[in-house]
Amino acid sequence: MGATTDEVQVNDRTDINEATNAAAPLLFVWGVTKTFNGRSGPVNALKEVSFSVARGEFVALVGPSGCGKSTLLSIVAGLESATSGRIALAGNVITEPGPDRGMVFQRDNLFPWLTVRENVRFSRRLKSIRRALQGDRRRTFEARCEQLIDIVGLKQFAGAYPHELSGGMRQRAALARALANQPEVLLMDEPFGALDAQTREEMQEMLARLSERQGTTTLFVTHDVEEAVLLADRILVLAAHPGRIAKEVRVDLPRPRTLEMRLEPAFAKVRAEVLGSLYTRQRRSLSETALAAMVG
Repeated sequence: MGATTDEVQVNDRTDINEATNAAAPLLFVWGVTKTFNGRSGPVNALKEVSFSVARGEFVALVGPSGCGKSTLLSIVAGLESATSGRIALAGNVITEPGPDRGMVFQRDNLFPWLTVRENVRFSRRLKSIRRALQGDRRRTFEARCEQLIDIVGLKQFAGAYPHELSGGMRQRAALARALANQPEVLLMDEPFGALDAQTREEMQEMLARLSERQGTTTLFVTHDVEEAVLLADRILVLAAHPGRIAKEVRVDLPRPRTLEMRLEPAFAKVRAEVLGSLYTRQRRSLSETALAAMVG
């Protein structure tokens, strides 16, 4: 399991590499703050967020809209920069996007002019990747892509184009593409949010099986508490205004995880703990907002 900020004492004078080596997490987020310039002044989207993720661990981020979940994921991906704080992956400080991180968004973002197979293999077209994929390495990469296409259930549709697929099938292809380069960490931002209920459940169960089989380190953003409990080893509950970690919940449920587990008392207990934290924070935030309006 990943170390929390209670387990790793980090202060302003602590070097990020020293902290990373001391705890040996794969992903280390340290004091991340993000401030935007709003119309009425600075807006704190995130404030001093710190946590770590161990290799092979599945960590879910949940919280109300506007608490900075997606912003945090974008910073880890290197798509946005933090105002302050640092993030290290496998001991390397993140400053830009890289092949060591695979990203799956709510929209599949497949290239419509490429087939499923071509989308999954897309990274080999990149100059930096193409240089490394020569001879046996290229054949190994292509074999891995074929295996992933099979694992996500698209073997019969490898030659199909995105417009010929359902939403769930497109997300399966996007997931296979994200895993093709064997990234150090998989980043998922509400990947099933746009799917219908039945397809979403199918994708949840498929991801649970895939995570157990591949042992992929995953940071997963969702609004769905039940989804987080089903998939994650740990759940980080974020509070809003500014975004910060309010609570950590460990999910000590046996694997493999199935949809039927949602009916078990142990599952309901974890779900209630997460929901209780969310509702308490939301009520407190509403009360503070109402009080500020009355005083104003």
